[in-house]
Amino acid sequence: MDAVNPEHSPSALTHLRQDGSAQMVDVSGKTETTREATATATVRTTDEVLGLLGSGGLPKGDALAVARVAGIMAAKKTPELIPLCHPLPLSKVTVDFELGTDSVAILATVKTRGVTGVEMEALTAASVAALSVYDMIKAVDKHAVLTDIKVLAKSGGKSGDWTL
Repeated sequence: MDAVNPEHSPSALTHLRQDGSAQMVDVSGKTETTREATATATVRTTDEVLGLLGSGGLPKGDALAVARVAGIMAAKKTPELIPLCHPLPLSKVTVDFELGTDSVAILATVKTRGVTGVEMEALTAASVAALSVYDMIKAVDKHAVLTDIKVLAKSGGKSGDWTL
């Protein structure tokens, strides 16, 4: 058990069995509620690239439209990408962008009615949208940086609502 943090006994960690091996959490006894999570990611780039993003003048085309669809698709594929995530019936996924002076902020919100939260789906949507923006701009900025990927808010479920 050397790999397990001594502050957490295996029985207290829901994704670990007593012997320390991984398991998918049993959520069958949880109450179904409306659950929502919002995550963000940032792509840092140059003002020239931001101008091209805003005008649709990138060599590969409309990067934000492509990234929006990529983020939505990624949210739907989260349990195929992240081990131990439950497949969820997503009722809504939005991916929005805000062009700043040196970056593109990506905001992904995911909603479901279910027995477990959608934080991983929101994080996956924001992350893949950021990767897609990078892919679309790399011809004009190979030094763009993806950063600040985090959950901003969640609602629903036993643990309640919170905002960063």
